Order: sequence, then C-alpha cells, then structure tokens
Amino acid sequence: GYQVAVLVPTTVLAEQHYRTFTARMAAFPFQIAMLSRFVSRGEQAKILQRLQAGQIDIVIGTHRLAQPDVQFHNLGLVIIDEEQRFGVEVKERLKSLRAIVDVLTMTATPIPRTLHMSLLGLRDISNLETPPEDRLAVETRVTRFQPDLVRHAIIRELNRGGQVFFVHNRVQDIGLVAQRLQQIVPEATLAIAHGQMPEHQLEQVMIDFVAGRYDVLLATTIVENGLDIPNANTIFIDEADRYGLADLHQLRGRVGRYKHRAYCYLLVDPNKHLSPNVARRLRAIEEFSDMGAGFAIAMRDLEIRGAGNILGTEQSGHIAAVGYELYCNLLEQAVRRLKQLPPRETVEVELDLPVEAYIPRSYVPDMRAKIDLYRRLASITSLEHLNDFRAELVDRFGPLPELVERLLLLAELRIAAHRWRIRSVRVEDDYIVLSYASAAMIRRLAEHNGRDLRIVDDCTAYLPLPQRNANPETIVRTVKSLLQQQ
Repeated sequence: GYQVAVLVPTTVLAEQHYRTFTARMAAFPFQIAMLSRFVSRGEQAKILQRLQAGQIDIVIGTHRLAQPDVQFHNLGLVIIDEEQRFGVEVKERLKSLRAIVDVLTMTATPIPRTLHMSLLGLRDISNLETPPEDRLAVETRVTRFQPDLVRHAIIRELNRGGQVFFVHNRVQDIGLVAQRLQQIVPEATLAIAHGQMPEHQLEQVMIDFVAGRYDVLLATTIVENGLDIPNANTIFIDEADRYGLADLHQLRGRVGRYKHRAYCYLLVDPNKHLSPNVARRLRAIEEFSDMGAGFAIAMRDLEIRGAGNILGTEQSGHIAAVGYELYCNLLEQAVRRLKQLPPRETVEVELDLPVEAYIPRSYVPDMRAKIDLYRRLASITSLEHLNDFRAELVDRFGPLPELVERLLLLAELRIAAHRWRIRSVRVEDDYIVLSYASAAMIRRLAEHNGRDLRIVDDCTAYLPLPQRNANPETIVRTVKSLLQQQ
C-alpha cells in the first residue's frame, strides 16, 4: 500500500524512465505518473491531487518532486537515480516526508560523502560487477582536436549502421560547432539538443535520434545521465579538460550499451596547455576504462576531494580538525555502539626488536601503494587475514623478499602477543622484556614456558635469551617460540 518516488536529474531521463516503467508494469494494476517540465501545468495539478489521494502508485520526476506542494498519501520508497547530481538538501527533503522511508540510490560514480558513508557501514552498498552478456569495455582515447580523426571515427561508426554523440557544453557557441562538424562530415545528418530548447522541441529531437533519423547528436551534458540508446556507440567529448572524473565517466557510459565495441574520444584544444591536475584526471579516465570502473573512479574521487560532512550538507571536502583516519575511527566506533555491536578489535602491541623489516622500493615502487599496504598490514587482527595478505602480495608483486618476510613475521608476533594481552615486547641487555595487561594470562604463559619466564612485578616479565649477544634471528625465533604457546 506504499507509494514510490523515483527522482531523476533531467527531463529527458524522466521521460525515458516513464516509458520504461509503463511498458514493464503494463501487466500490473499500478498507476504511474511523471512530473517534469514536459508535463503541462494543468496536468501537473491533476497529478498532485491524485498523488495526495493515494491514486498514484509510482511517480517519476525531476527536482519538481522535492517541491513543497508535492504531498504523498503514503510514501514508502524513494529511488534516487544518478545520485551524484543531487544535493543533500533535496534528498533529505524527500526522506522527511515520512518518518521512516526506504531509500535506494543508484549511480555509477557515487559522490565522496555517499561512498564514505557506505564504507563506514552507515549505508548498505551493493556493487554490480558482472556486465551484461557480450558487453565490451569502451575504448577511451585522449587526443587533441583533429578534423581528420573526427571524420574517420564518425564515418567508421556510420559504416556499421551506428550513431554518434558529440558533447559540447556551451549553448552560446554550439551552433558554430555544428557548422564545423557539417564541414568535416557533410554526409552525416546532425541534430542539436540542449536544456534551453523548448521542451517539446527537445523531446522531438531525442525521439528522432532514438528512431535513427539523425546520425550525429550534438548536445550539452543533458545527455549525461542514464540515456539508453544502444545504436550510439561513438562519443566525442569536446574540451574534456573542463570536466570532472565522474562527469567524464557518466558521459562515456552513454555508449557501449550493446554488444558492439564502443569508442570514447576526449578532445582537448590543440593550443591549450594542460595543468598537472587536469593531465592526471584525463590519464585516470583513460586508465579506468574496464567494466565496472565507476567504483574505482569514485574511490579516486574520494581520495582527491575528501569525504565531506556526514552530519551536514557538504558532499566533499577533507576533515581538517582531527585528521581523516581518526575521524573515521571515531565515527565507526559511534556507529557500532548505536548498532549494539562490540568494539572492533585492534592489535596495539609495540614491538621494539633489533630487526630490519620493511617493503623495499625494488619490490613495490609506487609510494601510494606501499603506504596503503602498510596501513592494511597494521589493521590485520588474525592469522587468517595475514595469510590472505601474504597471498595477495605474492600475486601482485611476486615472491616475497627477505625484508618483507620479516615484516610479516613481526605482524604475526604482534597478533600472538595481543592474544596473550601483552602490550609491548623489547630487548634489554640479554633479556626479552614483556609489558602485559593481564596477570592471569601472563601466569598461564609462564606455566607453559617452564621456569624461564620470570614475572617481576604487576606489569613486567623477563625471558632470558638463550645466549649472550644473541643475533636478531635468534631473538625473533625466541619470541615466536614463547608466544606460540597454546
């Protein structure tokens, strides 16, 4: 008996969803309506009355759905498509219409705030990793604008019966771009689409393009979100240096929606100098071109822009006051308390042993990857996870060098020491010195070890080394033998 609201960012996508929902729900007694500027004022008033009376089951709309005059009879589910195009306030306004409402957000490139909330456990996340059968990755190429290349790519697409998108995001000179394209490919039929066109004219252009009456659609980013035109399998993005990572990925997603190989050309002005950040961004979109790359792009976006304010409205930005890692830990602890879950186990054991152990540059050259590996290793709390980590290293970087073997051995000692409630392990003269938190556990360890382990006070125990001036290998072997007692 609940109602469903589907929120989409553009009128064109609202129209497409309305037709799809109507066709797929034809066998069910559901009333479906659409609210957007494609709908006349009189028709909108009727839809609002029926919505408030509970006579409409599913309503699909743009930002119009979040206006104060839209009242639901019994809203139960809000579906937000292309979630990265909406602000927090719009989404929260819809959720506030009912005290308890289920929310499903869908996007190929989640904004940093949403992705971060999912990674922390504030939201559930499902990642679709299996593409449809016969679907191929889009071949992506960054290049300066070259008329010959543009002509060759368009002719190749037309020769296989396909269509082409050409994205230029400035309405004021889109007519000049159209003239240039007609000079480059005079044999192709071309249409223009942008958000400042009268709604019926825009709708007719899109219908004609879907029907195959035009070869090339020259459009602004109004085509960015969700359009499904399987016959269009080549896209040009003009002045690609002006777009963000998520925008480029969304635009690229307009092609490759069928079994044919699709092509995406990111065009840059031949005379323009690219800043280092822009060059990195374009390299990233070229690098992440596999199926399901949107999640990797979103993670890179989270890393670059920050996670934003989870309790406020900022959807990106770094936490300056306490630091990102501490903020995540504090927030995770609060979430686990609210869910009545036990605190996450951490291994906080200080090892001060005369052993050289690290990841050498010759094994992992990339500094970012190396820092990530150190961070993950420090968070491992079980031997099972440590073995998985070891297998991953071998798989990604090859056989383990001796320095890395020692690093993993020290991690194993930390986990074993934590199990015995030991806070630190260090070497002092010819003794191994243990600082412990549990007297009961250290007594059990002493019993297992015979008379060698000597408990000297409430927090310290000494273990004599087997020989004077023992070498590092002997020290590590002795500690391992002690802590592996059951």
